[in-house]
Amino acid sequence: MNIVVLAGGLSPEREVSLTSGSLIANALMKNGHRVLLLDVYLGMDLEGDPLSAFRSEGDYHHAVSTEVPDLVALKVQSGNGDALVGKNVLTICRAADVVFLALHGGMGEDGRLQAFLDCNGIRYTGTGSLGAALSMDKEISKILLRAAGVATPDWIIVRPAYETDAKARVLREIGLPCVIKPCSCGSSVGVSIVHTESELDAALALGAAWEDRLIVEKKIVGRELTVGILGGRALPPIEIIPKEGFYDYKNKYQGGLTLELCPAPLREDQTIKVQRATVRAFEALHLDCYARIDYIMDEEDVMWCLEANALPGMTPTSLLPQMADEIGLDYGALCEEIIRLSFEK
Repeated sequence: MNIVVLAGGLSPEREVSLTSGSLIANALMKNGHRVLLLDVYLGMDLEGDPLSAFRSEGDYHHAVSTEVPDLVALKVQSGNGDALVGKNVLTICRAADVVFLALHGGMGEDGRLQAFLDCNGIRYTGTGSLGAALSMDKEISKILLRAAGVATPDWIIVRPAYETDAKARVLREIGLPCVIKPCSCGSSVGVSIVHTESELDAALALGAAWEDRLIVEKKIVGRELTVGILGGRALPPIEIIPKEGFYDYKNKYQGGLTLELCPAPLREDQTIKVQRATVRAFEALHLDCYARIDYIMDEEDVMWCLEANALPGMTPTSLLPQMADEIGLDYGALCEEIIRLSFEK
């Protein structure tokens, strides 16, 4: 097949996406496909037949830096402003048999890109626009999770730029310790764990630098777990143990900074419990094909769902490939299974 791997984009998770996209493109070429890795935001110049840009061999490479990308500088350098897609992206995607979405965050994971492709009759991998939108908005997803009987920490929404009493509301309605994060960012961008009142102002400012709507959650103490789901089947859980701090952007994407135990050392009943919660969450959020759901398990074995990831990372340190490998799907086979499930959809 001729496959476009769409990556990059105008998102804080741009670097992660380009790394995922590079690995996916390389794996698909090894599987015998003709592939083009395309930055959905920058696009590319095109001369003649779009299929001439596809290739069957080679090596794409991109490494995630320790810093979140400077999106303002990217807008200026590219001259693309707030464009949804770059030059010739639509033309190239129309020429492909399928578009493999390797976007993370932003319009690639909030449903806008999926809706755009739907309107243009372009087949793509992963969940549709509805599931992407519901899972990306942390407030909406928590409302749906709770309605489906999936435990999720108590929360409030604050908008520091418009509320003079945001700090007081956090202390009064949630208390400390708490977790503050943008409502629609991933990869722990803009996230802070607040233990003392003196840390609160900086945490609110950090989150507000990325989005004006912040979700403030009661902090749950326990073991951090994540469970992938592929075609409706919950995969083996992974336990995440950062060597320092919490599972932030740096610890997620720089090798050796986090211990990831796959399968997680859980009792059978604990494994079944978190996998069942994952299936319920997957269905409640109208996800399909594949996803990953994150949890904290407290000392009473309550599985507190933190959030869902409609397009999980596929970098060298990403979690979904580890889970798939545990059931006998190597990286290349996982990519093929995602395409197969997407064609079934």
